[in-house]
Amino acid sequence: MDLATLIGLLAGILIIIAAMIVGSSIGIFVNIPSILIVVGGTAAATLMKFTLRDCVYALKVGVKLSFLNTNNEPRALIERIMDLADKARKGGLLVLEEEEIDNPFLKRGVQLGVDGYDPELVKKLLQNEMDFAVERQELSQSIFKGIGDAAPAFGMVGTLVGLVQMLSNMSDPSSIGPSMAVALLTTLYGAIIANLIAIPIADKIGLRTAEVMKIKGLLIAGVGGILDGDSPRIIEDVMKSYLADDHDVALNAEAQPEAG
Repeated sequence: MDLATLIGLLAGILIIIAAMIVGSSIGIFVNIPSILIVVGGTAAATLMKFTLRDCVYALKVGVKLSFLNTNNEPRALIERIMDLADKARKGGLLVLEEEEIDNPFLKRGVQLGVDGYDPELVKKLLQNEMDFAVERQELSQSIFKGIGDAAPAFGMVGTLVGLVQMLSNMSDPSSIGPSMAVALLTTLYGAIIANLIAIPIADKIGLRTAEVMKIKGLLIAGVGGILDGDSPRIIEDVMKSYLADDHDVALNAEAQPEAG
């Protein structure tokens, strides 16, 4: 579970609700026509931009990547790959067939090598798999960005609708209140959907995509090194180049012998 996403979402909702109930009833902020305009209009515009299947997939990816921490620990992966490389150098690739490998991407790469595929072909297949995963996540990010763009726009549409209704019935004082509610609440709904849900999820998907590229790039380099018969230490150095500076520092600190 990604606590940052959960805490941020709950905090945002609670702050908005608290602001609504201070000095008034939360019921006045519920308006069905406004909800229909913003939610319905945003959904319609999104479906016009993308396919229905892509939109359903984007919702699944958005929830998964925003609330579930799917990232593997890079240092643990490096240590595991070094262990596999050491065993492969000593006993050949076939000894890896009996190894229990938790990471599906790493397991697939090792299995392809054990099955006798050419190392360059294995790396190409893994690269294609990574590119496809990144492409799908970038599409999901684009869909949530589209939602973030459409929601405020339909909030403005609702505002204009409410103002037109209000101005066209100025002679009837009882119609001014409901029309003004539509005018103001649609803008509120659009801003909340965009800035509390859609745009943050799009940014989180972008963050996860960068992590996928880093981790899977590291794994491709590691599997390639194993299949090429490289030294575990050489493989480690290659994989470390995919990590951020903080990971590099941690790895180097662990590798250094204690003074004295």
